[in-house]
Amino acid sequence: MTPFPWDAAMGFGLGVLRLPARDFWALTPRELAAAWGAIMGAQTGPLSRGDLSDLMERFPDGR
Repeated sequence: MTPFPWDAAMGFGLGVLRLPARDFWALTPRELAAAWGAIMGAQTGPLSRGDLSDLMERFPDGR
């Protein structure tokens, strides 16, 4: 079984959606997936390394 992609989920929830940590941790994985689908389009499986790199480039931390 593939582990849950926490790094990608946290990057999307906290970085792209800019949710406060309290709100991010209150989400269910299904709710997070729904937000992902609404913004990024439907995708099956975890976020790929290339997609994560693209998101990190488009939405860098600390600016």
